[in-house]
Amino acid sequence: MLGSQRSRRKVTTVLAGLGLLVTGAALQVSTSATPAHAATPHRILFDDGHAEEAGNADWIISTSKPDPLSQDSSPSSETDWTGALSSWGVALQKTGDYSLKTATSALTYGGSAATDLSNFDTLVLPEPNTLFTTAEKTAIMNFVKNGGGLFMVSDHTGADRNNDGYDAVEIFNDLMTNNSVDSTDPFGFSVDTLSISSGYPAAISDSSDPVLHGSFGTVTKSLIASGTTATLKPADNSAVKGLLYRSGYSGNTGAFFATSTFGSGRVAFWGDSSPIDDGTGQSGNTLYDGWNDTGATNAALALNATEWLSGASGSGGGGTDCTDTQLLGNAGFESGATTWSATSGVITNSSGESARTGSYYAWLGGNGTAGTETLSQSVTIPSGCSATLGLYLHIDTAETTTSTAYDTLQVQVLNSSGTVLGTLASYSNLNAASGYTQRTFSLSGYAGQTVTLRFTSTEGSKLQTSFVIDDTTLDVT
Repeated sequence: MLGSQRSRRKVTTVLAGLGLLVTGAALQVSTSATPAHAATPHRILFDDGHAEEAGNADWIISTSKPDPLSQDSSPSSETDWTGALSSWGVALQKTGDYSLKTATSALTYGGSAATDLSNFDTLVLPEPNTLFTTAEKTAIMNFVKNGGGLFMVSDHTGADRNNDGYDAVEIFNDLMTNNSVDSTDPFGFSVDTLSISSGYPAAISDSSDPVLHGSFGTVTKSLIASGTTATLKPADNSAVKGLLYRSGYSGNTGAFFATSTFGSGRVAFWGDSSPIDDGTGQSGNTLYDGWNDTGATNAALALNATEWLSGASGSGGGGTDCTDTQLLGNAGFESGATTWSATSGVITNSSGESARTGSYYAWLGGNGTAGTETLSQSVTIPSGCSATLGLYLHIDTAETTTSTAYDTLQVQVLNSSGTVLGTLASYSNLNAASGYTQRTFSLSGYAGQTVTLRFTSTEGSKLQTSFVIDDTTLDVT
């Protein structure tokens, strides 16, 4: 809003950290990562609140919910837990690196429930058969955008196991195209309305891919036993990548397994539920042992992908290698005053300015009175990596001068002691323009260090200048 003044702006957020230095210098508190980032043990939530047990399906890791350990606290074989996904669950549990739970009610993000998505690193959706509500879609998308991992397991079109008119193909496409966070093909793929009876999709040749070559083994093939594929749209999301393809297909069509990113999070798609079915489960279900199919490497694929999604492979959340990843938590500010340290009211959903995407953004300045406001986040940049800070910046002002910088914004890098290591850019009321402009800065010179990224606005005593920031990234390659 050109010429806006917010001396009476709404205060919709609070300080994200305690012990801030309330001076004209910086906030230098090291903040923890958003809850969606991986921590040890890596927290995985399997969904069972959307008819995942309807018909012959039995897509659970255990009949004990939410905690499978109540059935057997130290499982050694797939039959120690009951469910067609028990092999998946037991294999993760035996490593000692994972904490597994099952959700049986509506999915939420930012609430107080034990199975709220904010308590987990990865959400597994194993062939859901009821539509997600509007609130659930918002929760899922914000969870991923703020750093969570999403594992989408589909099935063939027409696999409506509870006869409510919707199958997993329709449900996943609805999630991606009909949500309040980003409906513009956010993951860069759509699920095909196909029913492919059989096949062994082959893996691409990429020795560096952590899903195909992870700690659980090397992936060569998967299995289709009535499933579907995805169409990739890299023009919408350049991160989308097909890893296994239906025979005779490559590139953007026929992708049976694909990965992508959204915001700070990661996404994996699998075109059939048969590969995760271990053939054992509750009595009365007709199951298929795709997990142990000798013509495929489905177990390695499922487990490596879970590892990658949750950041457990060391490739995310400030890891120690240079696998492509995005390091900032709450990068689009949609979790409000979390992860960042900020002057009260800076992270906001006020209608005084507009977010570039979503509802929240960071608004520094805009008061029309003398003062300083800050926004900062601490991050560790892996050694030997290339790193790029990106953000979208909008500046509007009530100043009329064309020669004097009365109000300023500095983008700086500080060390853990609060010493300024470098100033990446300085902006002022002279840079005011309509709309958002993308800005990028190299941080490769700070590889191997834990640094604080700080934005500081300083206003004069009369007319306002607003510095509005959204959709930040810190990409490491």
